[in-house]
Amino acid sequence: MATNDAPPRWDRRMQQRLAHGEAAALGEVYDRFASLVHGLAHRVLGDEKAADAITRDVFTHIWEHPGAYDPQEGPMRSWLATLTHRLAVQRLRTTETAALARGGEGTTEDLERRVHRASAAARADYIVQSMPTPLRAALERAYFQRRDYRQTAADLGITEDEARRRLRLGLQLLSTAHHTGPSGVPPEHGGTR
Repeated sequence: MATNDAPPRWDRRMQQRLAHGEAAALGEVYDRFASLVHGLAHRVLGDEKAADAITRDVFTHIWEHPGAYDPQEGPMRSWLATLTHRLAVQRLRTTETAALARGGEGTTEDLERRVHRASAAARADYIVQSMPTPLRAALERAYFQRRDYRQTAADLGITEDEARRRLRLGLQLLSTAHHTGPSGVPPEHGGTR
């Protein structure tokens, strides 16, 4: 029986295959996570071409530095999200700082607020995508369909107490989207630095 500290088998296997230079492993990782990476990059940058470039950068980094991911540190999905976030925020700061230097509107404080908002939005997207389906289903009904906990319970075929529990837990998870480190950097995870 596996311990709770053991990394998921798929993550371990992919890291080993990447370390051995298997191009097919990179293809599998890309197929599984490209939409996540692109979506998070787009959420931070608000630009399709820039998100495409970040997606390329992330998967190039994986290929060139297969040892950067340590399955013991957490799931590959979280590591990729953190790496994507870091690269996207770096690009946002670089482009916005260059625009300010060329006489663009705003201040460095405006830039930091924008980085913080983009980081929180990307983290919220990731949290919603990663949360268990029962929590996500309850939140979607409450938010998008404007259902209260009683209606959510009836829609999902669960008790009202269970609907309240799911909504409360989902909202608690979402509230962590604003908890970032200095300058919008997410908490360390999976050896991204």
